[in-house]
Amino acid sequence: MSTNPRSGTIQEINGPIVTIQLPGARNGEQVKIGELGLVGEVIALDGEEAIVQAYESTEGLRPGEPAEGLGWPLSVELGPGLLGGIFDGIQRPLEQIFLRAGDHIPRGLTLPSLDRERSWHFVPDPELEIGAELVTGMRLGTVQETDTIEHRILVPPDRFGDLLELAPEGEYRLEQPIGRVRTPDGRTRKLKLYHRWPVRTPRPFRRRDHGIAPLITGQRILDTFFPLMKGSKGAIPGPFGAGKTMVQQQIARWSNADIVVYVGCGERGNELVDVLESFPKLQDPYTGRNLMERTLLVANTSNMPVVAREASVYVGLTIAEYYRDQGYDVLVLADSTSRWAEALREVSGRLGQMPVEEGYPAYLASRLAAVYERAGRVETGGCGNGSVTLVGAVSPPGGDFSEPVTAHTKEIIQTFWALSKDLADARHYPAVDWVGSFSEHVHTAAEWWHREVDRDWENKRGSALALLARDAELSRIVNLVGPEALSSAQRWELEGAALIKEGVLQQSALDPVDSFASPEKQFLLLNLMLTIYHKGAELIELGVPVQELMTLPMLTRARRAKQTYNSRQTDKLREMLEEIVLEFEQVRLEYAKFEEHAR
Repeated sequence: MSTNPRSGTIQEINGPIVTIQLPGARNGEQVKIGELGLVGEVIALDGEEAIVQAYESTEGLRPGEPAEGLGWPLSVELGPGLLGGIFDGIQRPLEQIFLRAGDHIPRGLTLPSLDRERSWHFVPDPELEIGAELVTGMRLGTVQETDTIEHRILVPPDRFGDLLELAPEGEYRLEQPIGRVRTPDGRTRKLKLYHRWPVRTPRPFRRRDHGIAPLITGQRILDTFFPLMKGSKGAIPGPFGAGKTMVQQQIARWSNADIVVYVGCGERGNELVDVLESFPKLQDPYTGRNLMERTLLVANTSNMPVVAREASVYVGLTIAEYYRDQGYDVLVLADSTSRWAEALREVSGRLGQMPVEEGYPAYLASRLAAVYERAGRVETGGCGNGSVTLVGAVSPPGGDFSEPVTAHTKEIIQTFWALSKDLADARHYPAVDWVGSFSEHVHTAAEWWHREVDRDWENKRGSALALLARDAELSRIVNLVGPEALSSAQRWELEGAALIKEGVLQQSALDPVDSFASPEKQFLLLNLMLTIYHKGAELIELGVPVQELMTLPMLTRARRAKQTYNSRQTDKLREMLEEIVLEFEQVRLEYAKFEEHAR
């Protein structure tokens, strides 16, 4: 696409959709609109007229005002300085805008996304020699972006060729050249610490690879029962008030991804403020450093222009792909894709496109699939393997999972964490419904769990889910005829399921001990509850009254274990398991003596 700007004139304004007389415009081209220079993007062409969606409010804009085609697509700046940053839906740096203009973003204000004045210590790759053939994604050198993340400076996709010059180790600003390359067309191009990339074009890679390790979130119901592999696609659907944002924030805080990109797409401002205020105070459980050193936020709140919601997801994904190309495992959290789809619906309506299900455009499913397909584990151009894991929140109206966005998403993703309003109303958090959720990665994740934690993980998980399913059946009987209709064994099944629900599945995000659970702690808690259930079932078969078992103090101790011992105190959990086994043996011996005396 040409980079020569061209002038035009505004013809018509329809909300965020502006028609511009702009000869030579190209689909996807970025434009500046009106005297204020509002940011926009060409989305359709009609002869010499360009249909543009404006990413800022068009209030006060008038036909006849000038417009300018910039000659390049909507793009983001990729380079050191991204981590710890807070950007809006088109990658404007909100902290810098606040310093310049205060709480409200003036229309037309554009600032560089990355700091042009800051110097970075560049260390060239010692294996690169002058005359070497550079390929896309090859590492030119490194910059220490934060204390925990080494930023690898890559050959941009349009700068491959023969290396003519590479700067020595030293301090460089973003606009200073660090090298020169001769491209295959014979042109000499400069290499810098940053480059630009169009957000709607997936970044290139060598080939896709299979996931080999699960994303560990520290949330027991997610990791143990419905695992998500690094480089995979997941969704968190749920009605209003079920806790979608809290689950995503917990995943962002505690996941073992190298980089976290949190995209607030049309979310309420107070929820994003909570993220901004809480994240800088949190300690990364894997490095002991500040969590913001590996996190960046794309904030597009519900009071911002609606069409910027659509761009914000692409901006977050493009930044994630950039760090993936450096060999990192990146997690993208999109909250929420329903509001992103609403932006598609509004724009398509203003364009007069034929609506289909519930007013959404006919291309909703293909757009959703294209977004989720940018996730994956890949072999990069020169930094080994990297991955992008995408988890999108979905907000179906009234909790109706058959509505279009949820239904299409369910067909695309591989892990489905369905939230239940009934569980949320019962104060069971995270309110993930173990009946409606699923994961296609259980057998693949089992290989990792068996190797890193315990070979019995898959069997324990299956036993727990079977007990929970049995609990659902028995609960329906209790609701119809009362608990008196159940046998002692059935009542103990209900107690065993309650132990798993309260001692494993429930997890407090506000408790400093319980907020995060390591894989080992997760398995030990699950094993503890199942051991209690199986030992109790054996005693009931011998004739021990279920009422006596349900009054044992060990049940309360087991329920509190998750908040009593942190992830570094797994030895204490093993000791508790041994003590409980001995206590059950003592109950068995006492009952045997009682039976012998009765005879």
